[in-house]
Amino acid sequence: MERGINQRKTEHIRLCLTRDVEGVNKSTGLEGIDFIHNALPEINFHDIEINTSFLGKDLRTPFLVSSMTGGSELATIINQNLARAAAEKGWTMAIGSTRAMLESNAHKESFLIKEYAPNVPLIVNLGAVQLNYGYGAEEAQRIVDLTNADSIVLHLNSLQEVVQDGGDLNFENLLPKIEELCKVVNVPVGAKEVGFGIDGTVAEKLYNAGISYIDVAGAGGTSWSQVEKLRSKDPLRRAAAEAFNSWGIPTKDCIVSVRSKLPSVPLVSSGGMKTGVDAAKAITIGADIIGFARHLLKSATESTEKVLETMEQIEMELKMTMFGIGVKNLDDLKNTKRVQIMGKSLLDE
Repeated sequence: MERGINQRKTEHIRLCLTRDVEGVNKSTGLEGIDFIHNALPEINFHDIEINTSFLGKDLRTPFLVSSMTGGSELATIINQNLARAAAEKGWTMAIGSTRAMLESNAHKESFLIKEYAPNVPLIVNLGAVQLNYGYGAEEAQRIVDLTNADSIVLHLNSLQEVVQDGGDLNFENLLPKIEELCKVVNVPVGAKEVGFGIDGTVAEKLYNAGISYIDVAGAGGTSWSQVEKLRSKDPLRRAAAEAFNSWGIPTKDCIVSVRSKLPSVPLVSSGGMKTGVDAAKAITIGADIIGFARHLLKSATESTEKVLETMEQIEMELKMTMFGIGVKNLDDLKNTKRVQIMGKSLLDE
């Protein structure tokens, strides 16, 4: 029987699969962006390219399997299916919080997936708050070494921890500890939220501390205060969580805010991403890499083939969007004027 942290990981998966855990009256904001159809694209659809680079590697796509899970039997199945599919399609692969790997011997294989995706970047994940609970650069490096990862990302999940039974709540003085970790760990260190978003001011502090890339993980998708509300046995925290069911910075606003402060930092857009059209919109306003999580989760519980089908649809949707506005590559997509934001057309500028 799974206990403690391993049981929590299984509960997280099952709640995300079976319950309504999205924020209420909160969207990514991407619905305010529309593309202006080009009736004469003057390009060959088959010439459209979506290749890019990230973490020092050339990639066939700008897509990322976002950090989701690890540390349970079900997580092992999910991560192996995701990793095999990521390797075949050329998606960057990220896994869930690796604290469970150091604190429990159960299901370590759920994190040891590099063999299934040796040709794409692998990102491992650790809660930044753990730097106030006995973790440091040594533990982070150990995680990197055990998993043969290409990067480690520190997740920022303050509100989730408040609602979570037994959550870790001391977020004091984390920035200098993050800075020290960035100096010591021998792979790029990223920072991400878990669904409430990172704004430009916070992103700038993290970048100045040594963080190599930002994953905004904005609002509009899964709300982890809602997930933990469903798990919590504490009636006070369950009731209080209801007041935060529309909390967070929409993903679109995160991208714009971070780009205004950090014009060239590698920027990952996750949080409510569902289609290749969403991806195209995020790229148009400044994102480099697009992370998908819950949209892949159900497929990943079934088979690698199901994940591949979902990935292929997302890639097709991105290419169809590019064809619809007449751009052949991601650089052209970033610079297109065939877009209107909140009703304002860039073609008129």
